[in-house]
Amino acid sequence: MNLIKTSLLNGVAAVVKIVTLLGLNKILALYVGPSGYAAIGQLQNALTMITTLSSGAVNTGVTKYTAEHADDDIKLQRVWKTASSLALGGSAAVGVLVAVFSQHLSMYFFSVPTYGSVFIWVACSLFFFTFNALLTAILNGKKEVKKLVAANILGSLLSLAVTGMLAWQFGLYGALIALGIYQALAFFVTVFLCMRSDWFGFKKIFGRVDKAVALNLSKYAAMALTSALCLPAAQILIRNHLSFTFGIESAGYWEAMWRLSSAYLMLVTTTLSVYYLPRLSELKTAREIVVEIIAGYKVILPVAVLCCGIVFVMRSFIIKVLFSSDFLPMEQLFLFQLVGDILKIASWLLAFVMLSKAMYKTYIVTEILFSVSFYGLTVLLTDLHGLRGVVEAYAVNYAIYWVVMAIVLKSNMKANINSEHSSVA
Repeated sequence: MNLIKTSLLNGVAAVVKIVTLLGLNKILALYVGPSGYAAIGQLQNALTMITTLSSGAVNTGVTKYTAEHADDDIKLQRVWKTASSLALGGSAAVGVLVAVFSQHLSMYFFSVPTYGSVFIWVACSLFFFTFNALLTAILNGKKEVKKLVAANILGSLLSLAVTGMLAWQFGLYGALIALGIYQALAFFVTVFLCMRSDWFGFKKIFGRVDKAVALNLSKYAAMALTSALCLPAAQILIRNHLSFTFGIESAGYWEAMWRLSSAYLMLVTTTLSVYYLPRLSELKTAREIVVEIIAGYKVILPVAVLCCGIVFVMRSFIIKVLFSSDFLPMEQLFLFQLVGDILKIASWLLAFVMLSKAMYKTYIVTEILFSVSFYGLTVLLTDLHGLRGVVEAYAVNYAIYWVVMAIVLKSNMKANINSEHSSVA
């Protein structure tokens, strides 16, 4: 399935997910307000860290090696059994820790012990949460796009129903619980869809750890853990800085802007994960990779620019319809957030090569450096330009990141091309 077909099919799931996310934004805007958005952002960052640790941080590697060994059932099962064993052990260990330290986590992320029980819900659902992510990673690697799209659509509708109901009944507390458990509920939908695949079976997925596979997956684990810890940590620090400097509601405006940004770019970012990563993993030569990157820029980047242009023109209408009049101050954040979004997609088209080829050392170093620079630029620019500085920092950070990615990959491609010439000679 080529980029265009995959993008169109995946676009159906993305549109459904975008609609549900926008619906959730409206529900949350009505029931939790700007300050509640800041709390939701804190929990999302916490969940990113917790779920990545519980999965063994190997799902990207599972997608890559499932695509790479598509015709070798023995190698595939070694990958899946190793990944599932790591996920089982990780979800059990992390679940116990989250439950034991639930009050401490509530204090750290929310500054009050009130939401300790939210982390108990997270701990109880962690096993299902983790294995839902593992199964979708396998579907992605197997290129079973229709089933992956169905899983994403049903998961989106489930999240809307659960979050809407709990937020309506219990306000912010209900919304936080829903955020912690809905992907665990989606596990049962994913299992149902996978049962129809010939690769699915307990004996094929569960078994002993293969040391060689575990070593290969560890590279992806290192990259995933770096992403799961660095960017959320930077966002937490930024949110705390905004709350302290401008007030909790300003932090909520930025969180609302971030969530809106994630929603309209989902059409692009999901295509990167569903098509781009497995495709790059298959390619063997530098020339093939360069051709695929150019194709990505021709298709994906214009879509990102179009989405951002539409959002900017309709920004006032979007705030009033998708949020509420309480969120009108966030209008000042749109311009540089949208510029940053375009730069993010442009840089990710290059950064995904690092993921597909396990360039883990470069990936880890750049993730750490640019998470630190995001926070540093935010402090600097918010001191100069107020709340708008946080989105200016976002745009500047991704502009520099894009340049760095281009330099790194140009050097890597040149080395690979020279190597290919040598092997031919």
